[in-house]
Amino acid sequence: MASCETPGDEKDYGTHSSDAVLAGGSGRLVSGTAASTGAGDDRATSPLRWGVLGLAAIAIFCSYYESDAIGPIADLLGRQRGFTQSQIGDLTAVISLPNILLAVFNGLLIDRYGPARVTLWAAVIGFVGAVLTAIGTPYELMWTGRLVFGVSEGAIFISLVAGIARWFARSGIALAMAIFLCLARVGSFSLDTSPSWARSLYDAGWQPPLWLAAAITAAGLVAAVIFRLLDSAHAPPMSARPVESGQINWRGIWTFDLSYWYILGLHVLYAAVFFPFRQTYAIEYLQHVKGLTLQEAGNVNSGVFAAAVFATPLFGLLADRFGRRAMMLTVGTLLLPITFIVLSLTNLTPWASTVLMGVSFSLVPAIIWPATTLIVEPRRLGTALGVITLLQNVGLWGSNRIAGWLADKAGAGPANPEGYATMIWFFGLLSLAALTSVLLLWQRESGPKGHGLEIARVSPAPRVGAA
Repeated sequence: MASCETPGDEKDYGTHSSDAVLAGGSGRLVSGTAASTGAGDDRATSPLRWGVLGLAAIAIFCSYYESDAIGPIADLLGRQRGFTQSQIGDLTAVISLPNILLAVFNGLLIDRYGPARVTLWAAVIGFVGAVLTAIGTPYELMWTGRLVFGVSEGAIFISLVAGIARWFARSGIALAMAIFLCLARVGSFSLDTSPSWARSLYDAGWQPPLWLAAAITAAGLVAAVIFRLLDSAHAPPMSARPVESGQINWRGIWTFDLSYWYILGLHVLYAAVFFPFRQTYAIEYLQHVKGLTLQEAGNVNSGVFAAAVFATPLFGLLADRFGRRAMMLTVGTLLLPITFIVLSLTNLTPWASTVLMGVSFSLVPAIIWPATTLIVEPRRLGTALGVITLLQNVGLWGSNRIAGWLADKAGAGPANPEGYATMIWFFGLLSLAALTSVLLLWQRESGPKGHGLEIARVSPAPRVGAA
């Protein structure tokens, strides 16, 4: 999870009375889209917004559960189906392919048809993909199912983010988005622990756990249907409506405000550090370099995600209450390079790096998605999120490949733990690039061309020049 200007048009930002308001008595101009809540905006009081948030949380929980469904049955697929490691890896990697190809198009669809409608479409596609995956024979059918689900995964996340922004006013968006992301983490956590609470299904073979995942995906489809009906019948009148034009404006992608490109850089670079390291390489690094057992390394790694479940809503609440969003993003991003310094250059317990990265992963996602919705004007939010999703998936793919190549070239492994050093340097340098991007964002948002990210619970004054 923006004003329509190119960097060359910055001199015009915030100077037009139709697009700017005075922010919270500070005397500083803030874009009208950033300060989009007012006395007449009933998003701040509608009790239905919490029902919408609950439905969005259910939908994203179910999507995240299905997304990771191959991991716990990887061993069963190898032993019972004879799949190679490459085949198993492809069942997860293929999900990213549609996100690269369709992310921007998905965003444009959201702008054209509205987030609730696109959420429903994505949920239907995701359910079809989950069923094909559960049937799973032959391998090509399972692979196709994962590909089809990938079409849904990219679209449903950004459509739900846009949907929450449609229903929640500025004063509550960070907390709402944090709760939403918290439930997404619970989906991943539930999948990781499913071999324990659904042990009988795993004991029966590779297929029953996939049918469980398909059933959970069906629950997400039901939530999407209710969300669509609710949004269609009761959407707040002050919320952003779909674009009425019959055409999709591809060239408009390049006209976003400079703050958008800074926060996009943070989106891409932060994800390119965190997810490849923690989800792909952290466990083996802890085993080979720190001497932990598989179980110990898994517990240390899972602590990052467990912390996010509880801390993310807290940071969202703090952002709504005190503002300072760009500053909080800077603090959270700064913890990334510190994490790699502590992990690779000190003899501190690995739990120290887990705590640092856990705080970072709780703080940054809790702020970055709602901050994005404040920078982007509502009618273009889908497009903005689509571009972010596209570049994030390119970054994830590239970072994984580069890190693996560096480790292979250095001969990293249990017999050569020093070989992981180049990979850690790579992640460290990427995290410094992310820090540079967020510092530029903080600088801009602290000046007259900001979007009010540093202001708490803004209720805008009457428009400049208005009676």
